[in-house]
Amino acid sequence: MQKNVNVQRFEEAAAILPSRLRRPVLALPEEQKAAAEEIRLRAGRPLTVLIQGREEPLEAIVEPEELETLCDLATEFSRYAAVETVREGFLPVRGGFRVGLCGTAVMKEGVNTNLKNLSSAVIRIARERRGIADAIAPRLFTEDKRFVSTLILAPPGGGKTTLLRELVRRLSGGGADFPAQRVSLIDERGEVAVVCRGEPQMDVGPYTDVLDACPKSIGIPMVLRAMNPQIIAVDEITIPPDLTAMSMAANCGVGLLATIHARDTAELLQKPLSRRLLEERIFRLAVRIAWDENGRACALEELPC
Repeated sequence: MQKNVNVQRFEEAAAILPSRLRRPVLALPEEQKAAAEEIRLRAGRPLTVLIQGREEPLEAIVEPEELETLCDLATEFSRYAAVETVREGFLPVRGGFRVGLCGTAVMKEGVNTNLKNLSSAVIRIARERRGIADAIAPRLFTEDKRFVSTLILAPPGGGKTTLLRELVRRLSGGGADFPAQRVSLIDERGEVAVVCRGEPQMDVGPYTDVLDACPKSIGIPMVLRAMNPQIIAVDEITIPPDLTAMSMAANCGVGLLATIHARDTAELLQKPLSRRLLEERIFRLAVRIAWDENGRACALEELPC
């Protein structure tokens, strides 16, 4: 009998763990494996699994040395090659996973150059959810097949990154309703494509170019100059320089696809940064993600001026 794909992804994530910690994680019931979002390790504390927003402790206390072993396993014993992302607090892992790290920052001239004395780690179980963008993607185009710049709205943990990834894949692949698009993905935190040694571990489409671990304010001008994109996609607009760079791209005629923390357009209007987005008409459409008893639901609406 074929294993549930979510269970399989969970077990692949568990394979990164040191063997002593791997055993109690793999002993979880199938339904908990399928619903798990993260595996969390804290030195001197119980190993936990995040399931539907709640951490479930297991009967295993994490030893500090096991955090170091986790990093060795995650990098295939090539931690020196991952120093650029370690100083940003994470490790991309082959297979589409990401390990977030905390410890003591090694500061030089006001810049963090590394992490030592690791104190905690989280393995995020990224999953592709094929099909969740199928109904939305064709509606993001005008009658003459031009992409309309679109915001994805949801509160933290609402599924914005997952939907962004799937929209990028669909837009890049095209279909009967719209032509394939050249997409430049600025994956600042490495969570959308999960690039490992130059190769995206998640499917982001055949005509997507990924600029990994680069701030959006720097990456957007870079791809404008170098990659001739039709659409630029970014995850989580958070600071004014992001907005300035996107405004420049919009003035160059490039479509934009981005996520932002907000439950709805009313909440956008309450925040100075997102209110500026609306005032400048950088985005015209919004995909609002909501959850009900039937799961995730997406609603498309026009943004107010």
